[in-house]
Amino acid sequence: MTRYKAFAIHFVLSMLVAAVASGVLLGLWYPPPYFQAGGADTLLILLVGVDVVLGPLLTMIVFDQRKPELKRDLAVIVALQLSALAYGFHVMLQSRPVFLVAAVDRFVVVAANELEPDDLAEASQPRWRELSWTGPVLVAAALPHDAKQREELMSSALSGKDIEKFPRYFVDYEEAIPSLLERARPLSQLRAKQPTQARRIDVWLRRTKQSEDSVVWVPLVARSKDITMLMDKHTGMPLDALSVPPW
Repeated sequence: MTRYKAFAIHFVLSMLVAAVASGVLLGLWYPPPYFQAGGADTLLILLVGVDVVLGPLLTMIVFDQRKPELKRDLAVIVALQLSALAYGFHVMLQSRPVFLVAAVDRFVVVAANELEPDDLAEASQPRWRELSWTGPVLVAAALPHDAKQREELMSSALSGKDIEKFPRYFVDYEEAIPSLLERARPLSQLRAKQPTQARRIDVWLRRTKQSEDSVVWVPLVARSKDITMLMDKHTGMPLDALSVPPW
């Protein structure tokens, strides 16, 4: 076997592993639109770069059937690849989106590693005390009635930990719909803010067969970048998220 054939075999096997990894990330942990908004695209590029490119290249460099230590060298390369894959999966697992929180006038994507175990244990409902493995769970966050709690929450928000990081304030999404609809804006305002994105909006309307006057929007805040959440004007239910800056 030549080194080029060894490279080809290793490359094909690495591509298969990368395809499975991408399927898990896109299908379970980071379903669209959270893949790019959550920054998983950058992590996946690094992961694929190491496993699909670097591994086979190292195989081509070291491959020589006359070398008595060839099996050892190949085993080291595979071990390095598996270690990089395991580390990448661990990072993505820890940063996967677990809640989509409607908070006052926007949606916020909350990742697994943004919630402290003690806060999670205090969730208002038992079903919100577990971290999702299949994409974010839709909930809302309601401001507490107690003045002292509001003051503590405001102080916490100033330090970077806002209401969406406190599951004890979570409520069913339906309770937030009236408030969200009051603050939601028509698509005409989004077009005015982002005139270069008008075509993307038009394409979405045609694809989903929605009329423009039946859709409103609010910002969707995520770790990597903020995008736009489209909502049904009448029911308040989320329809889709567009990769359009909301600001």
